[in-house]
Amino acid sequence: MKVENQLKSRRIDYKLEEDYFYGARFIFECGYKLKGNPLTLATAATIYHRFYREVEFSHYDKYLIAATALYIAGKMSDDYKLRDVINVAHYTLHKSILDLKDEYWMRRDALLQAELLVMRVLKFKVDPPECHRYLLHYLKSLQGWLDRDSWERVPVAQSSLAFLQDLHHSPQILDATPQDLALSCIYITLQSYGLEVAPKEDWYTALYKDANLGTIIDTLLELYNKVGN
Repeated sequence: MKVENQLKSRRIDYKLEEDYFYGARFIFECGYKLKGNPLTLATAATIYHRFYREVEFSHYDKYLIAATALYIAGKMSDDYKLRDVINVAHYTLHKSILDLKDEYWMRRDALLQAELLVMRVLKFKVDPPECHRYLLHYLKSLQGWLDRDSWERVPVAQSSLAFLQDLHHSPQILDATPQDLALSCIYITLQSYGLEVAPKEDWYTALYKDANLGTIIDTLLELYNKVGN
């Protein structure tokens, strides 16, 4: 699908962007370049959003905080190294290769100081989000409810994961349950491909009786509208 790739395909000059959204967008662009796994990148985005829930946005460089969140998440999963984060973040922001002399060490020190700040603000609680685990669990159940041809023909799992990653561009993920986040992404995927889950009309309530998907779906559509404008 084209729609779920919008947030990672548009070229952006981050130095010209002041909006909070672009710090999260920066995390994902750098993360894809680092070949980080989806859970690591979602963890980094969650750290970024949680940090700015606690502090004044204008008081901190959002791209330094974004790179720091990416480093913390990568260190937890052993996905990539500090040097790689610094080099990729610099190139993504400035479109130039970082001087490996004094400038590198200055940026390294700044990121390590920012790491201490972020960890203190978050009280050292930086656990990975649970929505990916729920997504896998629900997809296994859904596979038994869809006919085999539809499941093999349509990339339900891949598209649902792509929507879930895109949702992590928004701080609204902090206000939703992991169950609702996972189910909303599956719901949007099924709607996008015109798939019906028979015989369960409200299949998502069978998986999670308190499901409330409307706000999350609206959040994702607003993100795509933001990128498209």
